[in-house]
Amino acid sequence: QGTQNLPACVWVETLEDALNCLGKRKDWDCFNEQVSVTRHTHPALLPWLERRPLQALALSTDWPRLLAVVTWLVAHPRPGIYLRQVDLPGVHSKFIENHRGVLAELLDLTLPVNVVDVSKTGISQFAARYGFVEKPTRIRFRVLDPKICIVPGSSSPDVTLDADSFSRLDLAVQRVFITENETNFLVFPPMHHAIVIFGAGYGWEALARSHWLNNCAIHYWGDIDTHGFGILDQLRGHFDHVASFLMDRATLDAHAALWGSEDKPLRVDLHQLTSAERSLYDDLRDAHIRPGLRLEQEHIGFQWLTYHLQQLDDMTTPNPGISPG
Repeated sequence: QGTQNLPACVWVETLEDALNCLGKRKDWDCFNEQVSVTRHTHPALLPWLERRPLQALALSTDWPRLLAVVTWLVAHPRPGIYLRQVDLPGVHSKFIENHRGVLAELLDLTLPVNVVDVSKTGISQFAARYGFVEKPTRIRFRVLDPKICIVPGSSSPDVTLDADSFSRLDLAVQRVFITENETNFLVFPPMHHAIVIFGAGYGWEALARSHWLNNCAIHYWGDIDTHGFGILDQLRGHFDHVASFLMDRATLDAHAALWGSEDKPLRVDLHQLTSAERSLYDDLRDAHIRPGLRLEQEHIGFQWLTYHLQQLDDMTTPNPGISPG
């Protein structure tokens, strides 16, 4: 090619020339409008525009509505209503839900610190962070004793209540079973003075409001795997008297033909297990039996279930030939 002289730089005389050369005149005008509107309504958001100009441009159509939501919350901090009740032209609850991520960033810049619950993080906790009412957590349970009447005309109803209503129940219950599998929940056999709850996996805050459960024997029936014991450990953080049910070595050994695999076992230490539970958990976690071993609760034989339930029932049902004293 021979000797070539290459330019060291290119000088563009004006911003106008640069915009025209790059084909960004329309974007520049749009961004300028966003900056102007924001400066007049919420100048605290100008640093956000400076940090995220491309994201701002992508949101240009929705920007006036986003600012309207911010303006409304500044005027109504921690409103104590559902998102659906925010009444703004062109803004509906789906709009707010779909933009929770960016709204959280904008609201954190504009709202006083004392009206933001910083302990609530992530888009799933948007409502709680900014003082909206959340959808009520629901607790589903079945009455196992036909003598307990909760729904007239139904002997063993399948009932779903919001957590607050469940916490105010006054049932003649001595035992509460919690199972994670819906089929097991539906076919759980009848039992005196008992109910069964369809569990929620990790997270027991809603159930913990029901202080009357402290007066009941609670039996947790989860999978025999590391996460099953992890959930049991977490539940004991709210009800320290919880007993595990069919989560023992005898049950595991009796169903060896039905063993499955756990993809991502827990590796952490669990501090609220009994010595027998911790021994089995350690064997599962450390692959002393085989790597990733699990026995799902729905694989446990129904006769095995009914036999052990009868054993529990016999423990609480007085023998008619023996004086209770």
